[in-house]
Amino acid sequence: MNALLTLLYLLLCVGIVIFVPPLVLPFAHDYGTFSNVDAAKAVLFCTGLAALFGIYAYRRETDGPLLLRLFVAALLARMIVAVAIFAFRGQDFFGGDAITYDYFGSFQLQGWFGDRYAQSVANQYVHSGEGSGWGMVYLVAAVYGLVGRNMLAVQLMNAVFGAATAVIIYLCSQQVFRNLRVARIAGIAVAFYPSLVLWSAQGLKDGPIVLLLAVAILCTLKLGEKLAAKYIVVLVFALLGLVALRFYVFYMICVAIAGAFVIGMQRVTATSFARQFAAVILLGLGLTYVGVTRSASVQFERYGNMQQLQTSRKDLARSESGFGRDVDVSSTSGALSTIPIGMLYLLFAPFPWQITSLRQSITLPEMIIWWASFPLLVLGLWFAIKYRLRMISPILIFTVMLTLAYSVFQGNVGTAYRQRAQLLVFYFIFVAVGWVIMKEKREEKKREELAMRQELALQQAATYKARPGGTSV
Repeated sequence: MNALLTLLYLLLCVGIVIFVPPLVLPFAHDYGTFSNVDAAKAVLFCTGLAALFGIYAYRRETDGPLLLRLFVAALLARMIVAVAIFAFRGQDFFGGDAITYDYFGSFQLQGWFGDRYAQSVANQYVHSGEGSGWGMVYLVAAVYGLVGRNMLAVQLMNAVFGAATAVIIYLCSQQVFRNLRVARIAGIAVAFYPSLVLWSAQGLKDGPIVLLLAVAILCTLKLGEKLAAKYIVVLVFALLGLVALRFYVFYMICVAIAGAFVIGMQRVTATSFARQFAAVILLGLGLTYVGVTRSASVQFERYGNMQQLQTSRKDLARSESGFGRDVDVSSTSGALSTIPIGMLYLLFAPFPWQITSLRQSITLPEMIIWWASFPLLVLGLWFAIKYRLRMISPILIFTVMLTLAYSVFQGNVGTAYRQRAQLLVFYFIFVAVGWVIMKEKREEKKREELAMRQELALQQAATYKARPGGTSV
């Protein structure tokens, strides 16, 4: 299997270099003249980045070779989608933000090299109301600094991030439930679920955000077990990335982490209390030192009020796929009353009767899978709360908070579908638990039936031997 995956990866890379030659980036008529793309540079950049994550996956103590295969297979799926979107110029169809990041990222790079006009153009986005994800502009600029202006390289970078997320979710599942079946199913679901593949195969910030969230949860789980400097450092950098990409998610993950340490992910002892207290202090000091808390507080003051929430939601609801146009979330009562319908759309939309375009229709197959999986999610969540509440506390607090937040201010089916990816990677952990519970119940039932048949056979044999003239077999 390893040899086959390696061969497929090499063939795909050669195919990209041969059949995706240098071409003018799409939508040049909108944003001016673009540099030619060097497909070979994009492939080389992707390979180098993938090698780092591949080594990390392979060196895990549990299922290292399996994790490497999972990573490579997930990467191949995303690379194929990324190349198809790039070659057929589907950025505007699937995710127009990629064009925005390319445009301002190229100007940001020029600004770093001293071009004042280019820097002013980049600042227009970074410091505007739409620039809350300024970190993606910087990330794109950094990639362009390495390989030139190259949208394909950004897409392949995100493909690596998406594939790595499957590995991290596997490790999170294994850390909490100590069950290889649960970990494998959760990892496979994240690796190949269509929307997770799609959003991490484009030049969007969804791929880095989901990876950073998974890394933050894994580090939190590890710190709950043992205080280690490396997990503190990685967690600080993950949170730093989140505040640069989507600041309100930063607040929620911080609350989840703090809540998990307060509750305690292990049995409370003097040692565990000291470890958790030290972790919180070190984490707070680290975030303060790099200036994250100051930057986050500024963004919270700017965007964190009910009126701004209402404005954002109203803008989303005005589009063709908007819903709840008459909803007012500028008050606490209005926001609370919106949660039920908002949660319904967040978790289950688009519904079949809402499908009116090609873009919506291609979501139907995976939505059927998701709708069928929801009972498993409920079952797995019930089991986890009953038997693993302390361990799942960071995941549970974060997913509940983000689910409620999106239920309030999401007023657009398409946006809700896209941002659901931040939740799905954690939902799939509980889906995997539910699946394993059902499978084990079926296996237990089969064992009981087999034992009953064997007992019945023995009774029949004993009865036959007890008859006059009966013989033993």
